[in-house]
Amino acid sequence: MTQAISTLEEFRTYTGQNVLEVSNHKKVLLVFLRHFGCSFCREAMYDIYKLQSEKSLRNLEIILVHMAAPEVGFEYLRKYKISHLDHISDPECRLYSAFGLTKANFNQLFGFRSWVRGIEAGLIKGHGWGLQLGDGFQMPGIFVISKRIIIAEFRHTLPSDKPDYERLVNCRLTHTKQHNTAL
Repeated sequence: MTQAISTLEEFRTYTGQNVLEVSNHKKVLLVFLRHFGCSFCREAMYDIYKLQSEKSLRNLEIILVHMAAPEVGFEYLRKYKISHLDHISDPECRLYSAFGLTKANFNQLFGFRSWVRGIEAGLIKGHGWGLQLGDGFQMPGIFVISKRIIIAEFRHTLPSDKPDYERLVNCRLTHTKQHNTAL
């Protein structure tokens, strides 16, 4: 993960912050989103909207990484009432790659479990679908960074996996890894 941390040095957020400098003062929940047309990405933004009201977030900064242009990203975040959160535009997916977030294969994208969760997130929960803005094969992930060290992570096995954000946020300085906590 040293490559991830060193690559992160090269990026600045929408407001000009360096994520690693922020991590010296607060824990950072670095959330790598799928493309904004994805119902799972929209569900994640809604979950983050709900999460931000938690009292446990007082010493936490949520920073989102997306594949759209900064202004486009800002507009999508505004729709989910999280435009006040800082974000990083990574259209070339350099950060995604540095953090080891891979490209999905056909079965991960179109397998039975993804279809079922897609219907749940898109139709039942009302997150819908939209135009693909970014790499539709790019997998998402979440990392908690404290004092320039990744202390917890969630790597999606399927785009439809649903992370336990509260568990990640409340992690201690142990290397916690979550995988596949979806249905």
